[in-house]
Amino acid sequence: MTATPLRPSPSRHAAPDPAAGPTPWPRVVALAAAVAVGLTVLLAAFAWPATRTAPRDVPVAVVGPPAAVEQVRAAVEQTRPGALELRPAADLAEARQLVADREVYGALVLDPAAPTVVVATQAGPAVAQLLRSAATAATGGSAVRVDDVAPAPADDPRGAGLAAGALPLALGGGAGAVVLALRVRGHGRRAAGALVLALLGGPAAAGVLHGWLGALTGDGVAEAAVLSLGLAATSLGVLGLAAVAGRAGLGLGMATVVALGNPLSAASSAPVLLPGGWAELGQALPPGATVAALRAVSGFGGTGAAGPVTVLAVWAAGGLLLLAVGAARGRRRTA
Repeated sequence: MTATPLRPSPSRHAAPDPAAGPTPWPRVVALAAAVAVGLTVLLAAFAWPATRTAPRDVPVAVVGPPAAVEQVRAAVEQTRPGALELRPAADLAEARQLVADREVYGALVLDPAAPTVVVATQAGPAVAQLLRSAATAATGGSAVRVDDVAPAPADDPRGAGLAAGALPLALGGGAGAVVLALRVRGHGRRAAGALVLALLGGPAAAGVLHGWLGALTGDGVAEAAVLSLGLAATSLGVLGLAAVAGRAGLGLGMATVVALGNPLSAASSAPVLLPGGWAELGQALPPGATVAALRAVSGFGGTGAAGPVTVLAVWAAGGLLLLAVGAARGRRRTA
C-alpha cells in the first residue's frame, strides 16, 4: 500500500493567490490609511521633540555674594523664565564637585576679578553652550573663563558621533529582533540569538565609536559592556513582546524602540531640555538609557550610570520573562 504524502496546509500569511481575484477595495483603503497614520505618528515622534527642545529648570550651581546671586536669578527669570534652577554653592571647588557628581549640569562663579562658568560638555553639548551664554549675559559681556570638567572628545568636539550613533544602535537591536522572530523557531533559540547579537555587536560598536571615531573617551571595556547591554535590552524586549502578542507585539516593540525611544533619547541634546514628562519616558526606554549610560561611562568615570544600567537590565530581564511565558504557552497548546 502506497502512502499518500502529506501536503502542507495553506498559511494565513501566504502571498495572495492570483486566482482569488483582486483585493477588495475596503482592505486596500484600510491598508493605505494605516500606512498614512503610521507615517504621521513617525513624523510627529521625530519632529515634535526637536522643535520643542528648550531649557527647563536646568539645575545650575551658583557661587557669589547673595546680592549678586539674586541679581543673576532675576536676570535669568526675565530673559528665560523657568530655564535655570539656581542652587547656591560655597566656592569653586564645591561647584566643580557638584558638576562632577552629576548633581548639577554646570555652575556660575560670580567673581568680579575672574568670572568662571563650570560646564560638563559630555553631559550634553547643548546645555554647556547654554551655560556659556548665560555666564556671558550675567557678567554683562565680560570675558568668562570656561572650566570644563568633562570636555568633549578631541576628535568629536560637537558630540556628533554619539548623537548620530543612537539611531543605528536602536535599529540594530530592533531589526535583529525582527529577523530572529521571523526566521528562527523556538523561543530559547531566539533568546540565544539575541544574546549572541549583543555580545558581538557591543564590542564592535565600541570599536567604531571609541577606537575609530574617538566619540567616546572612557574605559573601552565598560563602554562595550554598556553597548552590549543596550542591544540585549532592545532585542530581548522586542522579542518578548512578539512572544506574547505575535506580529502585533513585534510591531509595537519596534514602534516603541525606534519611533518613540530614539527621538526621546536626547542623544543630540540632553534629557533636561525635553518637554516635561517626555524626558522621563525617554530615559525609561532602551535608547535613552543606553545614551545616558554611555555619557556616564565616557565622561564621568561611571558616575550616574546606575540608573540607566538598571533600566536596561529590567528591559532585558523582562524580555526573557516574556519569552519564557510564550514558550510555556506553546507547550500547553502542544499538550
